[in-house]
Amino acid sequence: MQAYRVGGAVRDHLLGRPAGDTDWVVVGATPEEMEARGFTPVGKDFPVFLHPETGEEYALARTERKTAPGYHGFAFHAAPDVSLEEDLARRDLTINAMAEDPDGRLIDPYNGRADLEARLLRHVTPAFAEDPVRILRVARFAARFEPLGFTVADETRALMRSMVEAGEVAALVPERVWAETERALGEAAPAAFVRVLRDCGALAEVFPEIDALFGVPQPPEHHPEVDTGDHTLRVVEQAARLSGEPVVRFAALVHDLGKGTTPQSEWPRHIGHEGRGVPLVEGLCQRLRAPKAFRELGVLVAREHLHFHRAGELKPKTLVDLLERVDAFRRPERFEQFCLACEADARGRPGYEDRDLPQPGILRTAREAAAAVEARPFAEQGLKGPEIGEAVRRARIQAVATALGR
Repeated sequence: MQAYRVGGAVRDHLLGRPAGDTDWVVVGATPEEMEARGFTPVGKDFPVFLHPETGEEYALARTERKTAPGYHGFAFHAAPDVSLEEDLARRDLTINAMAEDPDGRLIDPYNGRADLEARLLRHVTPAFAEDPVRILRVARFAARFEPLGFTVADETRALMRSMVEAGEVAALVPERVWAETERALGEAAPAAFVRVLRDCGALAEVFPEIDALFGVPQPPEHHPEVDTGDHTLRVVEQAARLSGEPVVRFAALVHDLGKGTTPQSEWPRHIGHEGRGVPLVEGLCQRLRAPKAFRELGVLVAREHLHFHRAGELKPKTLVDLLERVDAFRRPERFEQFCLACEADARGRPGYEDRDLPQPGILRTAREAAAAVEARPFAEQGLKGPEIGEAVRRARIQAVATALGR
């Protein structure tokens, strides 16, 4: 019986990055032997145990065999005669198929260290093609490691394309797609997730609403980048600069979905794309079973981002209307998320990335002034029910007008 540190902890150690959870593979043991040593069994599909002191996961070395379509269609074989090399062979990428023995000696049968140095995301064996989730994982690792110079190896890109063409992506379940997407949105370069999926053809299958944006032109006087898909990726990049919250980055990703439904006869203008985008955001979130917070902010930004951009022109009453529609008084944290996603939209154009933008300051000033209005003085004046609400609203409009000098 021998335990080896494997996977991401080994990879991140070699990259000089802080490691997350440490996983272990145990060679030469049976489940009964693990339990006799005090390990707690937790695996459902194959033998995984928790260490009695550290709580870290220890999995028995195993092989896997494809038995049906999709990522559930595997039969696993775990036994004392399964070698470490056989266990590592079933992993997705070479940089994740390394191990360390108890003395810290690197075990690298698939040249993961060389690919780390070459900054390549490369599949371990052709068995990669048996699991469509690996397409999403490669895209997610691209989102994590693109700032370090990593790219997808040509042969892995070709294999991913062949998987899409073979219809493997259709076997992905919504929960897994969302789980990988949300994790990718939290990585350093979330736009890379979209680029890699589009490059292999998977974007059209998993996110057709986003894929539809590529090749759709916008007015060059407002959008020097012209292409709506390019703009969307730039907005996601700016959102990553402004906020580490996946929910803000998601709203940036879906803010312009309505432009993908604009008739070509109306190009490059997109009148009414905000309203057309709302049901698309709702449909995407429902299909992937995205959390409520993502759906709500995505809808708000899709519907209201043009009002954010016009903040400098809006009358105090219209500004208060906008603040009420985004629930800025009851939910200031979401109002801030809304502002960040809309600011990312404004900056997601060549030459606009570092400009001074007045809109965030205008809206924050307006919200602060309006939120300072209290209902109590009006109740003390004898007003009741709807009368109080209307008096508060009038006072908020006046407070915004005074704060902004309008």
